[in-house]
Amino acid sequence: MRALLAAALALCASVSWVAAEAARPAPRPYLADGVLDVPALLPPPPMPGSAAHAADAASYAATRALAGTPRWQRAAADVPSGVPRLLDGFSCAAGRRLDPARLPALADLLARTRRDVVAVVRDAKLRFARARPHLGNDAPLCVPRSEALDRSFAYPSGHATEGWTFGLVLAALLPERAGPILRRARIYGESRIVCGVHWASDVEAGRLTGSALFAALVGDAAFRADLERARAEIAGAAEAPDPAACAAEEAASSLP
Repeated sequence: MRALLAAALALCASVSWVAAEAARPAPRPYLADGVLDVPALLPPPPMPGSAAHAADAASYAATRALAGTPRWQRAAADVPSGVPRLLDGFSCAAGRRLDPARLPALADLLARTRRDVVAVVRDAKLRFARARPHLGNDAPLCVPRSEALDRSFAYPSGHATEGWTFGLVLAALLPERAGPILRRARIYGESRIVCGVHWASDVEAGRLTGSALFAALVGDAAFRADLERARAEIAGAAEAPDPAACAAEEAASSLP
């Protein structure tokens, strides 16, 4: 009962934060246009017929067998993106509940960082225009098939970029938890492979994009100032995450 009440209160707080964010103007990105040319940084995606593309195809085929397993369910739970969901998703790795309503400086830092993620991923996806792996087959996915999904591009993975960037930010704020945080960021990206909506190389490119973006952000004075505000705030976050939820997450994430 206590766990259910805590979960309900956390949900209410997150919903309140989302409602408040929806009423606010969209934050501007930290980086100016052109500061980070991700399409020039990334290698092109594997070409059909190449050994790398064959490896991508093998990963897609192998992970279809995970449908219905706890790892598949973890992948489905990792589908929603955005600041509240990712903070919740990183809470077990961080060793404390990351509630955006109670950590407004952190939430604002990540909301603004997310604008940079969206910008760099959008430019790269348009440049490479790689089709997603589910096109042309009826293999199971952990999300509904849709025309919008079919039309969207795969390389690099936006989820993997966002998860890895947020993971690097949180690891910088909580260096003593860097290992678990970055492991969770990796698993979050790999959920896109399990889900069937990205090739493995899309996710690798997302991690590279996230690493490059974080390096660029660290060079921005406004980002560094916001990072320090979030550091002071998160140091006081002492509420532990739900042990049962963390145990279930670990059990699912430990699967190959």
